[in-house]
Amino acid sequence: MIPAAIHDEKLIWLLGGVLFLMVVSTLFGRWLKRRRKDETNRATVENVNERIGAWWKMFAIFVAAILLGRVGSLILFALISFLALREYMTLVPTRRRDHSTLFWSFFAIMPLQYFLIGMQWFTFSTIIIPVLVFVYVPTRIAIAGDTASFLERAAKIQFGIMVCAYCLSHAPALLLLNVPGEGGGSARLLLYLVIVDQMSDVLQFGWGKLIGRNKIAWRVSPNKTWEGFFGGVLSATALGTALWWATPFTPLQSAGMSLTICILGSCGSLVMSAIKRDIGIKDFGLVIERHGGILDRIDSLCFAAPIFFQLVRYYFVP
Repeated sequence: MIPAAIHDEKLIWLLGGVLFLMVVSTLFGRWLKRRRKDETNRATVENVNERIGAWWKMFAIFVAAILLGRVGSLILFALISFLALREYMTLVPTRRRDHSTLFWSFFAIMPLQYFLIGMQWFTFSTIIIPVLVFVYVPTRIAIAGDTASFLERAAKIQFGIMVCAYCLSHAPALLLLNVPGEGGGSARLLLYLVIVDQMSDVLQFGWGKLIGRNKIAWRVSPNKTWEGFFGGVLSATALGTALWWATPFTPLQSAGMSLTICILGSCGSLVMSAIKRDIGIKDFGLVIERHGGILDRIDSLCFAAPIFFQLVRYYFVP
C-alpha cells in the first residue's frame, strides 16, 4: 500500500493541496490574531485558530492512515475507535454490573468489527455487528440482574458501539476497496471523504458567522443556523464537485456524493451536540487542546462514512 500511495500522482496533488491550504489558514489565523483587538472578534479568532490547530492533528492522523497501508490504517483507526468509545462511556452513566458488558464491547465486539473489515468480509461487517450488539448488550445486562434504567443503559451502550466502532470503521474500509482502473484511488477516497466532511463543518461555521440569523435548533447548538447550513453545504458540495478528478466519479456523481457527505455529516454533528447537552458538557474530552476530544472532531465523519462507503461499494466496485 505504501508504494501505491507514494506513486499515486493524483493523491500527491490532493495531499499537497490540503497541506497548502493548511499553511495558508495557519498564517491567516495568526494575522487575524494580531489585527483583532476587541473582545468579541478576539473570541471568534481564537475559535478559528483552535480549529486550525485541530485540523493539523487530524491531517497528520489521516496522512498516517494512508501511508501505513491497510493493516496499519486499521490498527490506527481501531485505536481511535477505542479512545472515542472510552470518551463516550466515561461520560455516559453506567452501573457496576455493566462492567462485564463494557469489557466485551471494548475487547471482543470492536476488534471483531475491524477484523471483518480487514478480511474484506464487508457483508458480514455490515450485518453481523449491529445484530450482535442488538442481541448481546441487553441480554448481558439482563443476565447481570440489574434492571434499574435497563432500557436506557442498553440503548446508551449500543449507540456508543455503533457510532465509535461500527460507523467509524467504514472510513479505513475505503482503503480496502478495489475500484477498477483507480490504482491507489481507494486512498484518495478516504482523503476525499475527510476533506468534504471537514470543509462542510468549517464552511457552515464561516457562513453562520457571516450571515447566520435563523437558528436550526438553538437549544441543541446555538451557533448552527439555516443560513450557515445551506451556505456551508452548497460550498462544500461545490468543492467536492471540483475534486471529481481525484475520484472514480463524474462531476455530477461527485456533486451527489459530496452533498450526501455534507448532509449526513451535519446530522452527526447535531446529534452529538444533543448528546452533550443532555449530559451537560461542552466537549467529550480534552485530547485536542482547547478544542475538545476525539468525538468532537469525528462526530460528522462517523455519520457520513458508512453511507459513503456503501455507495462507493455498491456503484463503483464490481
